[in-house]
Amino acid sequence: MSTTPTDRLRALLEPLAERAGLDLEDVKITQAGSRRQVQIDVDADGGVDLDAIAEFSREVGQALDESDLMGSAAYLLEVGSPGVDRPLTQPRHWRRNTGRLVKVKLTDGAEIVARILSGDEEGALVEVQPVKGRGKAKERRLEFAEVAKARIQVEFNRKEDEQLLADAEDGADLADDDLDPADEAAEDDAADEQ
Repeated sequence: MSTTPTDRLRALLEPLAERAGLDLEDVKITQAGSRRQVQIDVDADGGVDLDAIAEFSREVGQALDESDLMGSAAYLLEVGSPGVDRPLTQPRHWRRNTGRLVKVKLTDGAEIVARILSGDEEGALVEVQPVKGRGKAKERRLEFAEVAKARIQVEFNRKEDEQLLADAEDGADLADDDLDPADEAAEDDAADEQ
């Protein structure tokens, strides 16, 4: 059985990602002009920060340089995290997107829009949104075997986000009695100087 360069690269990277506490989500090798481009997406519970991506990128670069996998030709290495438009194909994708809205095409051809409430290895509990705002949202257990395709929907004006913004604005106008005594002393000194 022959393996592709992408398969060989994935086999090299899986142990590195596992040691770093990351999930290797996607690996692509494409031709970019006279050199190849290696794109790697990693993720983790709670997301990945730039420091983790930078460290993993260094380890990948070193592993690639020490192997003959890329040959002697130049390559460009890009390591990042998957975007929100990534399809939900693994149980961990559903779990990591709890609370988010997802558009699901079912194996029977029907489409639903639902909010992910929780997920496990077999499926997810979702709150199916009413069509065109008619009716009430209904909870449903969605087995992954029923899902043909699923993608997160970007929400620009989610009510919970609006409430968080309102709470943050309220917190910006703290009453004088909410100030730290050291801050009050600094305010008093500034007022005395004027």
